[in-house]
Amino acid sequence: MTAPLASASPPTPTAPTSASAADASAALPGAAPVPPAPSIHVRAVITWTAIFPLVAIGMLAAAPLMEGWPPVLRALVLTLVVVPVAVYLVLPRLFAGYGLLLRRRNSRRTKG
Repeated sequence: MTAPLASASPPTPTAPTSASAADASAALPGAAPVPPAPSIHVRAVITWTAIFPLVAIGMLAAAPLMEGWPPVLRALVLTLVVVPVAVYLVLPRLFAGYGLLLRRRNSRRTKG
């Protein structure tokens, strides 16, 4: 026989959790406004721009080493290298470049 569950009140948060990055930057004097996130289509193009060259270079570089390997094992090893390189090195730089491009475009629009 099980004991009845005692009703407990939900825990109260110690810090507000619904504050967005835009709200946080608005609270800081002199902070730059946070640009909106790129659309899913822009993210897809930027991600493909990072992944395709890495896969192509990886396939060419690893082909002599993996000549007799089954295709699934080749794909596994290639993705074990390409995905972290893309996620941690290439994509942050591409997204930063995209943000810089947007800031330049917006500054030109406001100047003239």
